[in-house]
Amino acid sequence: MVLMNKNEQVNFLIKELIKEKKELDSIKIPSSFDEKRKLFRALMNIRSPGTISKKFIEIQNNFLSEEAKVKGIVELSAIAEYPNLKKISLWKGDITTLKVDGIVNAANSQMLGCFIPNHSCIDNAIHSSAGIQLREECNNITKKQGFLEPVGLAKITKSYNLPCKYVLHTVGPNITEYLTEKNCLELASSYKSCFNLATMKNLESLAFCCVSTGEYGFPKEIAAKIATSTIIDLLKTPNSFKRIIFNVFTDEDYEIYSKILSKYE
Repeated sequence: MVLMNKNEQVNFLIKELIKEKKELDSIKIPSSFDEKRKLFRALMNIRSPGTISKKFIEIQNNFLSEEAKVKGIVELSAIAEYPNLKKISLWKGDITTLKVDGIVNAANSQMLGCFIPNHSCIDNAIHSSAGIQLREECNNITKKQGFLEPVGLAKITKSYNLPCKYVLHTVGPNITEYLTEKNCLELASSYKSCFNLATMKNLESLAFCCVSTGEYGFPKEIAAKIATSTIIDLLKTPNSFKRIIFNVFTDEDYEIYSKILSKYE
């Protein structure tokens, strides 16, 4: 493969994605690298699952893996256990930087990632950092099972260009009107399903995002109580874990989890 610098790589990747759809022909490639990077992510986001050239995959993988290094890879050893809670950590940061055995993605029922260009949801962030292969693998899983992914269950995939080893995808409940007992049971099921699937695969470290509390509108404090109580109870059963991480991205979520976890001390 011909060696390319980052600017040449992103130019190539954009052109290849534009070539796939006639309606994208009018798109002009920006001059600044940052704008090119945004356009590349947007084109990844709107792309339907499907095969692409080996050259594209090679260049994309090189580009994304280098970006991951620049962004900063966080080792498990850099994350402390929560005081007086064995195997539990609370960590604020970007889940796509974690070098752990598995990270949990708050997926949609199609399991194809977010199609909104450059959207801020975790589903978009994970798929964009992993590369287009993740959408393809998720699509194959859904096609093979013959139905959309049910709420409260989980599937596991490769991680591709993420520093973690695996991605676990779970569909949490979507709160459209008001919270119900069924919604709470479904959210607990998402955490249980991920925990049990990870244990079956002998994963030793797993980072949970705040499932359903973003676009799906689950009340944050109630969700955190369900997440913590479910996982702490499950850790009392036979399992493969050395560490479970509750990963949050905002100060508000950090404070919520800190308040709840402090009651277990």
